[in-house]
Amino acid sequence: MASIFDKAKELFQRVPASPTNPQAPATRPEFRIEDLYDTDQPESLAEGAGLDEKLRQAYFWITNTAIISPFYDIEYNDEPPRTFQIGDRKIELALPTGQSYSSFVLIPLLNMAVRGRCLIVGGPGRGKTATAILMGLLAGYSQIEVKRAIQHGQPQMTIADLLGHPLPADMVKADSMSEIRISWRKWLSMRVKIIDEYNRIPTRTQSALLTVLADNYAEILDQVYECPDAAWYLTANDDGGGGTYQVIEALRDRIDIVIRAFHFNTRFLSELQKRIELAIRPEEMIPEEIIFSEAELSQMNRDIRRVIIDDGVRRPLEFFCRHFEFFEPASTMLEYMTKDTAKLSGIDFRTLSGEESGKDLVRDLGSQTKNGLSVRKLMTIIQFAKALAYFRGSAAVELEDLRQIIPFVLHDTLSPHLESPFFDEPRHESYRVDRISWLRKLFDLSCEEYYRLGLQKSDPIVDLEKEFEAGLDGISKTEVEKRMNAIEKRLATMAKSGKIYGHMADDILMLKYLHQRYNNYRRWLKWKK
Repeated sequence: MASIFDKAKELFQRVPASPTNPQAPATRPEFRIEDLYDTDQPESLAEGAGLDEKLRQAYFWITNTAIISPFYDIEYNDEPPRTFQIGDRKIELALPTGQSYSSFVLIPLLNMAVRGRCLIVGGPGRGKTATAILMGLLAGYSQIEVKRAIQHGQPQMTIADLLGHPLPADMVKADSMSEIRISWRKWLSMRVKIIDEYNRIPTRTQSALLTVLADNYAEILDQVYECPDAAWYLTANDDGGGGTYQVIEALRDRIDIVIRAFHFNTRFLSELQKRIELAIRPEEMIPEEIIFSEAELSQMNRDIRRVIIDDGVRRPLEFFCRHFEFFEPASTMLEYMTKDTAKLSGIDFRTLSGEESGKDLVRDLGSQTKNGLSVRKLMTIIQFAKALAYFRGSAAVELEDLRQIIPFVLHDTLSPHLESPFFDEPRHESYRVDRISWLRKLFDLSCEEYYRLGLQKSDPIVDLEKEFEAGLDGISKTEVEKRMNAIEKRLATMAKSGKIYGHMADDILMLKYLHQRYNNYRRWLKWKK
């Protein structure tokens, strides 16, 4: 007769039936631009087949058995969903018709796949550290290895506590710093790194952590330890950067993606009761079928980078990202009309924003933020959008993938300007509190404007750009001047609009760039004669 433990093990180690997301097999093109520089790809893409399914199986095991996260805040629809207006505020509840997911489980899994840096925020006891530990176990480490490797933030943590100690004998005998050996902490060599309550780490130690997190090496007494690429999981009890110590800006900027721990839905209290009665801990029952080897994680990372983002998806993303950096009161030169210029000036942002020149600040999406987007964040959006599409079994990123992932990537990056008239609009009050909903609304508004302008059908700037990218070899002086005149006409048309919005500023600078490149080529043609 099977023991109670065996029955419990069978119950907790049940892996979801495959396929978890039935659909037609994804097809991939024979060649893409990535193939030019991806030297470590396998001879056949089939070698990586099935890892996306394994990732989905891991997701469903965690969300239904380990963490119990019955939330579907990352929603997809195969057909229009049934909706309900709930409460006095008429909150819309949609019942997704496509396979949808809990961000609290999905995002950490995607972070493991892309080897990113994930911050998990939420109150004590909401499963932040438990989720991070599960990621370490899925990467093939034992419970002892993972738990011993967790770096617990506390006010007395020193650089030596974090990274390692010089050997005492060497400190006495060494004639130079290079002769001192370091006893490095084991966690530095792991492919999953967990920093618990990182906002309790002293500022000086945070700087040492930044070097490891950003540059993959640790340094003590001129000795350097090279760390492998890893998936990072940091936790904090709030998302404002507070704690015992304020988190340094450079460290916060290196965080790729932020998620919030959900509350426990007490309708599932019976599951907790079952664990107590059976003396079971889910982290002790991870099925072997969903544990990834180092080779599988590397292969999955390569496969994710091969996921396509075509022009029809990338152009709306470009349009969205163009709204935020432009800030007209910052300068008299277009190149310096940026929020970064305003920030470096030290002048109060609200004072400067009051000098806006009569634009419709509700329509101007850039008025809702205090800053723009860094190159690092643009790359992170692309990386995680590819990972989400891969997880869903798709060979190409869809616009909905961007819509779902952008709020988590920009959560701690795009700071809301709460004095913007947008937040005073009816039913917009909650956007002051909930950044996820606000950022998703921001993306929706950007897409609405993109389609209103008809840019999906005709974009004059794209046409001029493609013409230039075809190359200049053999182009005559007459043709060059014709193209320069076309650019000047386009600028004249834009000048007639009167107001400059964020998405227009980058267009204008692109036209200036193209004009200068043509001008340089024309000068070369004259010299050649």
